[in-house]
Amino acid sequence: MASNQSPVKPWAGRFAGETHAFVEEFTQSVSFDRRLYRQDIQGSIAHVRMLAHCGVLPEDDAGRIVKGLESILSDIEADRFQWRVELEDVHMNIESALAERIGDVGKKLHTARSRNDQVATDLRLYLRDAMDELRALLLTLLQSLCALAEREAETIMPGVTHMQTAQPVTFGHHLLAWCAMLQRDEQRLLDCRRRTNVLPLGAAALAGTGFPIDREYAARLLGFDRVAENSLDAVSDRDFAVEFCGAAALIMMHLSRFAEELVLWSSPQYCFIELDEAWCTGSSIMPQKKNPDVAELLRGKTGRVYGDLMALLTLMKGQPLAYNRDNQEDKEALFDAVDTVRNCLRACCGMLPGLRVQREAMVAAAARGQGTATDLADYLVGRGVPFRDAHAIVGRVVQFAIGAGKDLSELNIEELRRFSGRIESDVFARLTLQGSVAARDHVGGTAPRQVRLAAQRLREYLRQALAQEISE
Repeated sequence: MASNQSPVKPWAGRFAGETHAFVEEFTQSVSFDRRLYRQDIQGSIAHVRMLAHCGVLPEDDAGRIVKGLESILSDIEADRFQWRVELEDVHMNIESALAERIGDVGKKLHTARSRNDQVATDLRLYLRDAMDELRALLLTLLQSLCALAEREAETIMPGVTHMQTAQPVTFGHHLLAWCAMLQRDEQRLLDCRRRTNVLPLGAAALAGTGFPIDREYAARLLGFDRVAENSLDAVSDRDFAVEFCGAAALIMMHLSRFAEELVLWSSPQYCFIELDEAWCTGSSIMPQKKNPDVAELLRGKTGRVYGDLMALLTLMKGQPLAYNRDNQEDKEALFDAVDTVRNCLRACCGMLPGLRVQREAMVAAAARGQGTATDLADYLVGRGVPFRDAHAIVGRVVQFAIGAGKDLSELNIEELRRFSGRIESDVFARLTLQGSVAARDHVGGTAPRQVRLAAQRLREYLRQALAQEISE
């Protein structure tokens, strides 16, 4: 355990006086960047092994440093480590503790390294791990949605535009639209991970180092794909964090749209679904209430991640090269985005298995609003009527049906033929909800057969994605 003696700041040699207590508090980041401890120690171990590999440090010294760092890691994870605000950040807390434990050998750890390339490395390691975790949650959610889509491949519901009944669709098809969104999100994380997985270590403060280091060796130890080519950019680049927050904002936008529909569908006005009680809450005054609060919070938390993205964009917009202390402010926004997306994905993964579909209510809603009007127009086109003429004819039929208080499928052949002599009795097969969805039997269509085929393709994609995740 670190001693209680007042620590010496690593840069104290330049200063004759003491740092003001307010400045110590104002400039510290250890209260939030301590969560990088595992990545910081991981990067330090790789760095010291690289120094030994290159002959910059004796092997014995490197071995003692590694053991010391491993002991610090154990103490942190056992909550036995004393964090000190006056040491500013996670890096100097760990380095100071190392010197206290193993003596002057510990002071050699920072050879050929700066906190500038150190923190850039820590952040990339952290974000790489976070994206792997978020991607795994996305794949889990996609699996659940895919299974539900297959189960509801024939369940008919109203498809809407402008919140008005448009055409009947299958619930399975609707769920696969959510899957398409989340699949893009998963792919964006993979893309962002590739650009994140670049090693800044070796750039030192901004110009590189005069020691004979082997950056590629360090990259292999840490699992990076390549090293950053320009030392100035390596220490000052936060594009990867901004890009992640952009991807995170899109994930949250999609989850918010998903949540909005859950809120609507679970209301008495819709009754399309019922959410499990474990994922709802009640009212302090109205005994009958079963509120979809988890889904509502998914919508609300979306704004947090949008704010995180804007915070990082604003942070970076005016910075000259190379590193500036402004970049200390990157972490809280990044950490918040990671935490928020993680918790929201967990919430979705938890809610979905208990979702109960009210099929009768969905079908009844689809039967309202003249949803098969387009099918009647398509039928007339098939009989040689130009589409615009068919559109006008069906518009008049709809007016008549509304006035008669009937759905199009409830009109008899005589009523329909008032508007076009080309209508025959076979039209009724097209005017039913089942006939309407079955007619959309092409790739991307809502027909039950296409829903099942699309779900099979998604299952194969998920199988390959999960196999790739395991191999990594």
